[in-house]
Amino acid sequence: MYETLNLCSPGSELESDRRRGLLHENPGKFRLRDLLDISGKLTEAAGAVVDPQDCGLSMDRARGILRITMDCGCFLVWDSFTRCFKSLSPDPWNWNVYLFPLWCLGVVTRYLILFPVRLIIVGIGWIVFLSCYPAVHTLLKGHHKLRRKLEKRLLRLFCGFFVASWTGVIKYHGPRPSKRPGQVFVANHTSMIDYAILAQMTVFAGIMQRHNGWVGFMQRTILESLGCILFNRTEAKDREIVAKRLKEHVYGTGNHPLLIFPEGTCVNNRYSVMFKKGAFEIGCTVCPIAIKYNKIFSDAFWDSRKHSFTVHLFRIMTSWALVCDVYFLEPQKPKPGETPIEFAERVRDMICARAGLKQVDWDGFLKHWRPSPKLLESKQQRFAESLLQRMREN
Repeated sequence: MYETLNLCSPGSELESDRRRGLLHENPGKFRLRDLLDISGKLTEAAGAVVDPQDCGLSMDRARGILRITMDCGCFLVWDSFTRCFKSLSPDPWNWNVYLFPLWCLGVVTRYLILFPVRLIIVGIGWIVFLSCYPAVHTLLKGHHKLRRKLEKRLLRLFCGFFVASWTGVIKYHGPRPSKRPGQVFVANHTSMIDYAILAQMTVFAGIMQRHNGWVGFMQRTILESLGCILFNRTEAKDREIVAKRLKEHVYGTGNHPLLIFPEGTCVNNRYSVMFKKGAFEIGCTVCPIAIKYNKIFSDAFWDSRKHSFTVHLFRIMTSWALVCDVYFLEPQKPKPGETPIEFAERVRDMICARAGLKQVDWDGFLKHWRPSPKLLESKQQRFAESLLQRMREN
């Protein structure tokens, strides 16, 4: 009835050491290592799935072991998701007498010298942009081509001021993007500064989540006039509108190149989550862009759950520099018989290979979903009770 497999024999390194007599243990003494080493329990559970009686287990005991194993697996799998949205903490290097003064000198330089200078650069950029853009947008309504040309230059200049305020060292690789109908640009997403880094070279219309504060003001007054499509990810109607406007923009004439971040959320530039298929199901040419930041000088990842975008900019402006490589990859078209999901995965493979990102099959929308505290507490309580019961039995 069951297929017999040799899964119940201990196979872990710890068990091998016990067999060889390398570990002399007191059977009446419980140690934390016995709790943490779950490899034996995993093997035991796998054998129970095949045939519990082959391992000398009752059905109730096999179910209990399997339930504990599944709970452990859930925690490990969930950890593979959360690590996509964790900032990389810098290694401390000011731990001795002769390095600590150098560290203090660096803090003084970054916060009291570089930051005020960078703040002045941003202030000048705001003054120039806000004094020129409204005048161009209002007074040149009858001269559409001239107005669009000046608006593009002003936006590129404004983004250039921001990149300069971060002491940005940006290297662009590959041919410069060109405006052609029937194409869309897609890139991995680390922060909203991705748009500024790309827009200082070529002005894009983008698909963006609506924000509040001064970022929302910029979106409503400036970016939306350039053709940017704003949406709220929690509104189903907004998603339908975006899908319709996306196709109209791509195949329209005279529009700015469209930039999409198909991950749908900011990821820490070490991993890549699943791409949404919206940009890949309209049959257009997809131009991949790979963005890779150098974390030695600053961490460009924006964790919107922990701090605002203003605080994020402050952290970048108080770092040494923002070093980034941007790769414009070969445009891709869907292959015959290729589904939108397969097309999206093929483009993601290209971006990850170029930027050195690890792929995980998670939907980035889960980042904005918070499980109920009662659900977490009940899971933790049940898991703790199972472990205590196992400890008493042993």
